[in-house]
Amino acid sequence: MSKQETIRAAILGASGYTGAELVRLLCKHPQADIVVLTGDRRAGDSLSDVYPHFAGLDLPDLEAIDDVDWHAANVDVVFCGMPHGTTQQVIKDLMDRRGQDGIKPDLKIIDLSADFRIDDVTLYADLYGHEHYAPDLQPGAVYGLTEFARDVLAEADIVACPGCYPTGSTTGLIPLLQAGLVDKDDIIIDAISGVTGAGRSLKEGNLFTEVSTGVHAYGIATHRHAPEIEQQLAKASGGDMLVTFTPHLAPMNRGILSTIYLKLAEGKTLEDLRSCLESRFADEPFVRVLPDGQVPATRHVLGSNHVLLGLSTDRRPGRAILVSAIDNLTKGSSGQAIQNMNVMFGFDELAGLDVEAVFP
Repeated sequence: MSKQETIRAAILGASGYTGAELVRLLCKHPQADIVVLTGDRRAGDSLSDVYPHFAGLDLPDLEAIDDVDWHAANVDVVFCGMPHGTTQQVIKDLMDRRGQDGIKPDLKIIDLSADFRIDDVTLYADLYGHEHYAPDLQPGAVYGLTEFARDVLAEADIVACPGCYPTGSTTGLIPLLQAGLVDKDDIIIDAISGVTGAGRSLKEGNLFTEVSTGVHAYGIATHRHAPEIEQQLAKASGGDMLVTFTPHLAPMNRGILSTIYLKLAEGKTLEDLRSCLESRFADEPFVRVLPDGQVPATRHVLGSNHVLLGLSTDRRPGRAILVSAIDNLTKGSSGQAIQNMNVMFGFDELAGLDVEAVFP
């Protein structure tokens, strides 16, 4: 597609947090029009009935997926913001019907769930508790960590957007492992997330009184994002990976702070790590390596598509601490999905995303 064309987008699962974030960003995109919004439980409602801050925008009403008129919609790209475990069958149906029933033969799909992130379908079944419903499509799904996937994104039909924790953890680690600057067998990741990372459905553990005024660890040694992180780091290091990953829930709406403890490779220094990251991300519009002495904070990325990276020397000799901050709903989900869309369609990568964080 030429850079001058406008594309037509459908958002499936628009009543969830990632769907709402997609709408917030896409409604300002100069080359994308939102033509379909689905939300089966709120079918017939306007999106402003669910999210009053969208009042006044010219948006289609929510409808059930089965009621979408694909002929009339003439959709170019589908964003899937539905819960894990439900997306594979929907995407399989869309892919099977490409070129039929009004679905374009070159339809692009960008999945924000975990359903196509894990390469090994057997491992996926172990992690998510059910068989992979579209194993034939998995080999063709591109893992969309944009800064490391541009070459394959341009030709992709299905893009699996990375999880929020993996985005925050792997962006800074991949270049360091590729350069052999850190010990791949000694990586510890402590990550803290805002409550929106758990989705919008009602859960006792996400009630105000359960979350407010405290921070707690969860999914210790069992969180599903650990194998996803290891999958991507293994590709960077050229060998199997096993990391210690512990997520925490904090009383904030959005944001992820990842504190990563590293052992330096023999003869390497913190300056080597900093030089590597600064060189790798020098031309990246959304990844910023902070100067020595500055530490990333989630409040510095709120509502933006940025990754902030900071490096410090550990008190223990031969070790370093890497800290990253992202907004889990933007760079950790919907913003990265739009960044991937921009690459897929040949748009300016900053389109719809060229916004700084909201602070204070």
